[in-house]
Amino acid sequence: MWKTRFTIAVLGLFVAVGCQAESDSPPTDDDSPKKNEVTLLLNWFPEAEHGGFFAAEVHGGFAEAGVTVKILPGGPNSPVVQQVANRDVDFGVTNADRVLLGRAQDADVVAVMSPIQMSPRSIMVHEKSGIKSFDDLKDVTLAMSGGATWAQFLQKKLPLKGVRIVPSPGGSVAQFLREEKFAQQAYVFSEPFVAKKAGGDPHNLMVSDLGFNPYTSVLICRRETIEKNPELVRKVVAASIAGWRTYLSKPDKTNRHIHGINPEMDLDILTFGAKALQPLCVTETVAEDELGAMTLERWQTLVSQLEDVGAIEKGRVEAGKAFTAQFLPDVETR
Repeated sequence: MWKTRFTIAVLGLFVAVGCQAESDSPPTDDDSPKKNEVTLLLNWFPEAEHGGFFAAEVHGGFAEAGVTVKILPGGPNSPVVQQVANRDVDFGVTNADRVLLGRAQDADVVAVMSPIQMSPRSIMVHEKSGIKSFDDLKDVTLAMSGGATWAQFLQKKLPLKGVRIVPSPGGSVAQFLREEKFAQQAYVFSEPFVAKKAGGDPHNLMVSDLGFNPYTSVLICRRETIEKNPELVRKVVAASIAGWRTYLSKPDKTNRHIHGINPEMDLDILTFGAKALQPLCVTETVAEDELGAMTLERWQTLVSQLEDVGAIEKGRVEAGKAFTAQFLPDVETR
């Protein structure tokens, strides 16, 4: 699908970024153009889950904030946390559980805003299978990344009677379309759309309904960047939040841009994705003017869940150091 075309480009970008990081550039002042030119590495190929960041580029939000942001595509297993921690890139987009896993390995990265409040992670089943909830999930083949933290949580939480777990198909829905007793991991704005368009009958079981709900498409940077150049971080965060508000209200121009740089991501799926993201970004507890908000309680819950499944050592990660709300307008850590 669309996930193969950017692989070569991504490798080339990583090499280019790495070479740039090793160059001996002269020191510059904080207000110089050099200091306001940053790189932002995505955790996947450009798609709807990155829409707000591209909107900030397309609609001039980054430029108005006085910062130039070069957005780099990611891909399968894109090492965003490591790239940010190693100073290969300045900012990254990842999920909250990966931030904590990275910090458990001494990667001092910090989340500075989260546009997606409700995790889009789901298990896609057939409507005609009669599976309406996780309690009904039994006697099927389930394709998922068994080592992922959400998958570990799911396996510990559910009996999964008669469920045979196989590796994730990597975004393909071919086997799902062939077999009624086949379920697979999905993002609600991606695989279900493809399956339905091909004549399937997808029904989503949201992993967040089980209580595992990490912030998604989180913007991260190094603590060093926050300490040495907080104004730069503030500009990037403010422009990103404004970009997400724009994307959720009028995504068309941004979607055309994403399609232009990732042609395998058709406009119809991007339109569907932008609409599916709206209730995930603006929720009952997070209003539109609070977009990007993060709370200590949510981070603490996630730490406990990762400890419980053995993904991180107990006491190894302090939730309050994994994120900061200092750049979020009118939002306090609570």
